[in-house]
Amino acid sequence: MVKKGVPEWLNSSLWYSTSSQEDDDRVSRYSTRPTTISSSSPEPAVEPPPVLQPPPSSTRVEPAKLAENKDSPTNDSHSSDLSYNGISEEAGPSAEDISRQSQLLAEISKKVINMRDLRRFASQGIPDGPGIRSIVWKLLLGYLPPDRGVWSSELAKRRSQYKQFKEELLMNPSEITWRLDKSRSCDKDDSKSESRCLLSRSEITHGEHPLSLGKSSIWNQFFQDSEIIEQIDRDVKRTHPDMHFFSGDSQFAKSNQEALKNILIVFAKLNPGIRYVQGMNEILAPLFYVFRNDPEEEYAASAEADTFFCFVELLSGFRDNFCQQLDNSVVGIRSTITKFSQLLKEHDEELWRHLEVTTKVNPQFYAFRWITLLLTQEFNFADSLHIWDTLLSDPEGPQETLLRICCAMLILVRRRLLAGDFTSNLKLLQHYPPTNISHLLYVANKLRVQSLG
Repeated sequence: MVKKGVPEWLNSSLWYSTSSQEDDDRVSRYSTRPTTISSSSPEPAVEPPPVLQPPPSSTRVEPAKLAENKDSPTNDSHSSDLSYNGISEEAGPSAEDISRQSQLLAEISKKVINMRDLRRFASQGIPDGPGIRSIVWKLLLGYLPPDRGVWSSELAKRRSQYKQFKEELLMNPSEITWRLDKSRSCDKDDSKSESRCLLSRSEITHGEHPLSLGKSSIWNQFFQDSEIIEQIDRDVKRTHPDMHFFSGDSQFAKSNQEALKNILIVFAKLNPGIRYVQGMNEILAPLFYVFRNDPEEEYAASAEADTFFCFVELLSGFRDNFCQQLDNSVVGIRSTITKFSQLLKEHDEELWRHLEVTTKVNPQFYAFRWITLLLTQEFNFADSLHIWDTLLSDPEGPQETLLRICCAMLILVRRRLLAGDFTSNLKLLQHYPPTNISHLLYVANKLRVQSLG
């Protein structure tokens, strides 16, 4: 029987995950085992794309070498972190993944890359081949231009610029003062020894004194920044504690933490209107992980600089969500959540009414985190990368695609939500159950098609 007030295509059991209450106790939030989709009828539905494949191996290969390398074990022990979520590293890629991998490699090997084709290939999911996602994400975020001929000069310029940012913004005021003093004194008399380059006590200006409270004082600014830096340090240390890439006592993990910290501090100082907001570390982590694991040594070594600029590009489409002064404006986070609510009402008014009217589950209770953190906390790390492939491929920007994915998340647990009350529904949405990510993205795309139709 067709449900009243629900589009006919939504009545297929294909869209719903199991409604068994045992799911909450049986599966861990970070399990990668896909939620079973019940199907009471043999209705021939369009099959969703394949599930996410293993993490990247450690060598970049050309299309002709795909077949001979697909079963080769990875040599990069740090790339194996994704196996903590239960993803087998030994399973070879599917035929469809090999085909898409060949398409992507062929596209990014062109002298001038066709961005429309690249977005189309990437939106279906980027196979975890050697270094492909690293290049494709940089192209999708506009960090790399379509013309390969200018890559070297563009990258050199950007990386030099980031180095300069670090030198200017991460320096201790004592060193800044010392350098300024040295420059002044040495300019007066180059023949004097270096020891004579220090100012005498009477020559130290008010703005350069550690106890100065002046707005232009570098020491006053340093102490104001210290609180933010301490917050960044705490958050970075909490980033993916179950991944050796980000956490642990190894020198590799510590260097990665230091890179994340540097990026966030530089960003905060260059963007005083936003500064640092808790959760930015979670958005930064996937970018740095992908770029740092690039098999090309030059790219991996410059991952910090590349990640910084890509992080800025990604956040430019969401920055209003992090600005507290804009929370109640037409571009703030509350407005975005309202758009999400309207999208759900458009596609499934019955579910919308049950959640927001009957059980009074305000979308801010769960969608705030979904939207601001780009779903990085709702799924395991490998699945998040798959979702981001689709988000970054949208030529109009990731926000509309993100809202459709959030809407699809509700549709996939529709039966459980309609049967639940405020408490059970809030628990379900704040601890979203494991699901087949490819299927989720398929449903989200179905919503897009419905909106266009």
